[in-house]
Amino acid sequence: MMTMMLRVVLILVSVGTMTMMIQKIRKATLQIEDSIFWVLVSMMFVVFSLFPSVADFLAHLLGIYATVNFLFLFMIFLLLMRVFAMTIRISQLETKIKGLVQAMALAQLEQQAQGERIQSVDGAPEDDGQETGADGEPDLLQRPKGEDTRSKT
Repeated sequence: MMTMMLRVVLILVSVGTMTMMIQKIRKATLQIEDSIFWVLVSMMFVVFSLFPSVADFLAHLLGIYATVNFLFLFMIFLLLMRVFAMTIRISQLETKIKGLVQAMALAQLEQQAQGERIQSVDGAPEDDGQETGADGEPDLLQRPKGEDTRSKT
């Protein structure tokens, strides 16, 4: 059996948790998927505190002598499940980050290699026999060597 003080504390903590989650969602500091867990746990504890016979029944069903011990055990179980789910999620994110870092490193290496190729081409132009203007570009107004500039009339 739960004492009245425990029931009041459960209700206050549950309502406080739900209020905090709703504020975090409104401010977009918490994703809805993450807050669903906490809202459900809070609602469940409100049910346990408003209807203590539910918690008593579950405690006796599991062979737990005191309802308070059931609540603590149940919360520990829920938190362990949450930690396990978050561990899986963190592992997946680390794998994605590793892949992205490797892709970025390869792209940067490729970009550097292209930059070196461009510098080697720009730095040592080959002599193709064309005269160049002041800007280093081929002078298109120049006639090719060996061509007579006089008119043939």
